Amino acid sequence: MHTLTIRPGKPEDIPQVFELIKELAIYEKALDQVETSVEQLTEDAFGEEPLYGLIVAEADHVLVGISIFYYRYSTWKGKRLYLEDILVTESFRGKGIGTKLFEATARHAHKHKCSGMNWLVLDWNEPAINFYKKFNAAIDPEWRLVGINAQQLETFVK
Repeated sequence: MHTLTIRPGKPEDIPQVFELIKELAIYEKALDQVETSVEQLTEDAFGEEPLYGLIVAEADHVLVGISIFYYRYSTWKGKRLYLEDILVTESFRGKGIGTKLFEATARHAHKHKCSGMNWLVLDWNEPAINFYKKFNAAIDPEWRLVGINAQQLETFVK
C-alpha cells in the first residue's frame, strides 16, 4: 500500500508536474501542442507574480496526481476558481486520488472566498464527465471555448 499525501505543490515538484502534463497531452492526443517548459511552469507558479496554484498527490515521494488552478472574475458571480487541469497518472486511477485532489481544490476555493469553480471537459472524455457528475457538477451545453493563439495575437497587434 502506498502512503498518499495531498499537499500544495513546491518548486521542486515541477519536473514531475511537467511529466504529468505531457501524460495528459498524450491521452488527449495533443502532445504536439505542449509549448510550456519546466522553467516556465516554475516561474508562473512560484515567481514574483504567481499565475496559478498547484495541489499535488504524492505516493512514496512520486507525484501521481495534480490539480492546477487559478482565479478568474465573473461579472455576474465575482471571484471564481478556474480548474485548469486535474490529472491522476494512469496506474493510480480508480483509487480515489482524483476525488481527494478535487476536494482539496474545492476547499482551497472556499477558503479563498470564491463564489464557485469552473472548468472545461472534452465532450468525448466520458470518464472525466462521469467523475464530475459524482459532484453534481452542471455541464453546460451552450457555452463554447473561444480563443486565439500567439501567432494570431501577433498579427492582431500589428
